[in-house]
Amino acid sequence: MTDAPVAVERDDDERIAHVRLDAPERNNTIDLAMLRAFTDAVVAADRDSELRGVVLGATGEPFCAGAALEELTDLTVEEGTRWMTAYFEALDVLRDTGKPVVAAVEGTCAAGGNELVSACDLVVAGESARFGQPEVGVGSTAAGGGAQLLPLIVGEKRARDLLLTGRMLDAEEARAIGLINRVVEEGAAERRATALVGDVIDRNSPQAYRTIKAVMKQWTNVGLAGRETARELTAHVWASEEFRERADAFLAGEQRQPRPFTGTRPPAGDE
Repeated sequence: MTDAPVAVERDDDERIAHVRLDAPERNNTIDLAMLRAFTDAVVAADRDSELRGVVLGATGEPFCAGAALEELTDLTVEEGTRWMTAYFEALDVLRDTGKPVVAAVEGTCAAGGNELVSACDLVVAGESARFGQPEVGVGSTAAGGGAQLLPLIVGEKRARDLLLTGRMLDAEEARAIGLINRVVEEGAAERRATALVGDVIDRNSPQAYRTIKAVMKQWTNVGLAGRETARELTAHVWASEEFRERADAFLAGEQRQPRPFTGTRPPAGDE
């Protein structure tokens, strides 16, 4: 491991970049420094004429436990909007590069990690991997792409199940509903993802690949059309007492106290 929160390594034949989340000491949670380093790494791979594809992986397990709550609970509303802007930029570079991007997932891939993976072209997972958007449990929004992209990927009712209950899926269920593409033997995800990228770049037309990906991007563009609103709302949620209370309890391993669920309409007036 290096001091940087993202590690980049070229494959043996120099054609494939392995971009790995590299903060296993904190479960590869995503902070602003990781977002910036990750975006820089993918942009550099996109610009490098010698590279043909990218494998997104992680050092150790879990693959990614989501955003770094310790950082989010300290953000002002203005800082939260800038954090979300950086997050959407990371999603954009994955969706926009004309080079194949395949995620290789071992272990838990939750919340912000699942959103990053959802922005990749294809996903290969080890058989013990788990996926989900459990933000609702800690009082966050899953609006960094999860609430927008999941209905497009798995359908609205399945997306509601994942987003509103926060439950996690095993790899086989994630594959069955279309959240990921391949399930392979445990420990082989990165090797098999690398082989998949190699097969794509050996067999397929770069121009056609780029064009197909660009045309398909219109669907995720529709889902992310309101991202500025999602950014502002999420920043206010992160600055709220309720989020900080639940996030602090989660980090401390304590029971989160239930709060009343309220309606959206004002109470009826006295008769």
